[in-house]
Amino acid sequence: MSSLSAFSGTGERRRAGAANRVEAQAYALRAEVVRTREAFDAVAHRWEALESQADGALLFQGSGWARAVFDFEAARGNTDFDPVVVTLSEGQRLVAVLPLERIRTRSRTVLAPMGHAFSQYSGVMIAAGIEPRDAMARLLRAAIADAPCDAVSFLKVRSDSMLAKGMLDSHIITGDEQGAPYVALNAFADHAAYFQTIKTKTRKNLRNARNRLEREGAVTHHVATTPDETLGVIERTLSGRAGRLKEQGLSSRAFRDHAFADFCASLPGRGDLQLLAMSLRHRDEPIAEQWGFIHKQRYYAFIASRDFSNSEESPGKLHLDEVTRACAERGLDGADLMVPVMPYKLTWATGVVRVTDHALPVTPRGMLVIKLWDKTLRPMFKNAMLGMPKGLRSFVMKVAGRGL
Repeated sequence: MSSLSAFSGTGERRRAGAANRVEAQAYALRAEVVRTREAFDAVAHRWEALESQADGALLFQGSGWARAVFDFEAARGNTDFDPVVVTLSEGQRLVAVLPLERIRTRSRTVLAPMGHAFSQYSGVMIAAGIEPRDAMARLLRAAIADAPCDAVSFLKVRSDSMLAKGMLDSHIITGDEQGAPYVALNAFADHAAYFQTIKTKTRKNLRNARNRLEREGAVTHHVATTPDETLGVIERTLSGRAGRLKEQGLSSRAFRDHAFADFCASLPGRGDLQLLAMSLRHRDEPIAEQWGFIHKQRYYAFIASRDFSNSEESPGKLHLDEVTRACAERGLDGADLMVPVMPYKLTWATGVVRVTDHALPVTPRGMLVIKLWDKTLRPMFKNAMLGMPKGLRSFVMKVAGRGL
């Protein structure tokens, strides 16, 4: 036998051995479905262990987020809440978690990420060494068998996420592609080094804007240190954002849900979610505020608002300088400014991650609604609304809100 033939035979045996090991591992994986708070509590410690080790684990698939959703739905007595948390285990070790809930509407029944009305990113948590597509296929198969549905909906999937890597071939992309700006603070020695990467003209404009404000009174930055202070920032940002959306004749999935404000108000003081709430103040009055979560050394900017009467002074841009400084001082790896892309975010972002919406049909009804509504009519109506003059759009939204 030639040396080439011998090498080829060895390579084939190695590949066959590797394939057999993957097959054996897949066979050893066990899927289970969590449908109650008691079952969640039983698996929570293993979920937390996976969360601490899994690369790319996102806040909204974390055990703390799931617990907050469970607690909130129980507190408001929501009998429609139908959790479907799927896990994969290898022996006693949890190797994947897909937290979902089942939602029933007049047109279809859908599995969507737990807390779908409040969260920002869809995702799945998978341990290193587990093949994402195989894990997703097993997780979804178990979820659908235990909680039959017409479709599975994954809104806002980051292109760098484990869910994107594990997305099944049957998925359909719905809606327009979006982007999530982020700041990679760990790429710099400190905040000063990062700040030097901002365009010279931008740095000059920001200094001038701050100087103009300071001629009228002190400009300060405050980071909330108590649950009450954090709650104050939450309430003001929600009110400011809701008012701005109404003024613009716009809406959002979260703000259409009247429970959203109550959910946010339930978060300060929780031991399983770390919040960071900040205010940029002029003459001790907030002109830009923002709050979010710290998870695995990353800040998630959840809700922000600013005083648009001070737009010429760019309070949003000024505040992001302070926000990134506060993150750097806490030794965080980065700040996720999240969807959508906006000019004031791009001033500070070091990159933008592509974000897309995905749907997986399960039944013919699910396929029909996805094709007709999610992929065709909904984007068409959305684009038509955005193309209207602001005044007309506000009127249409007001009429729609009255149910006329």
